Amino acid sequence: MATGTGVYHQQLAEQKRSAIIDAATALFMGNGYAGTSLARVAEDAGVSKATLFKQFPTKASLFEAIVTEQWSTADELRPAPAPGDLERGLREYGRRYAALMSRPEMVGLYRMVIAEMPRFPKIAETQFETGKMPFFNEVQHYLEAEHDAGTAHIDDPLMAAANFLGMIGNYVFWPRLMVVGWDPTPAQIEHAVTEAVLTTLARYRAG
Repeated sequence: MATGTGVYHQQLAEQKRSAIIDAATALFMGNGYAGTSLARVAEDAGVSKATLFKQFPTKASLFEAIVTEQWSTADELRPAPAPGDLERGLREYGRRYAALMSRPEMVGLYRMVIAEMPRFPKIAETQFETGKMPFFNEVQHYLEAEHDAGTAHIDDPLMAAANFLGMIGNYVFWPRLMVVGWDPTPAQIEHAVTEAVLTTLARYRAG
């Protein structure tokens, strides 16, 4: 009986956490970082302020949770591609990155960070260090593994990862911030990923 009660309370806590993050995401992107209060987040999430403060004692910790949520994918539960097939690994990471950067919430998140960065530089650091860098580091480590396996010649894996992801982001994501109506189709996004993969293969694949 105690176990069942514990599971119920855990599920309830997770539901409330999800509601808090959803409400905070909408408020941050709609009102900005400065224009969002934790009290309003609690109200919109349908939880008490005590419940919110228990999970997120500061606005900064709540924003960090939002960034982590936006950069998370189900693919993170899968093992990283094993070295030995550079094209397959690049395509897997390229598709994951394109899917992440195609999320409407990602555009809103970046717009908010850019707008608020002069007053709150810490949120830009959080977006970069908590959001993008874990994914970037994973790609970099994968390229290092391909180099060590002899399937690729990559003397600078950091630059290789930056160039690979940059080719995808420059088509899939960045125009969304500046071009009204920019919304590539799935086929166009896949084509962008393929071109980035082929370009990277031509530069780094062994033999």
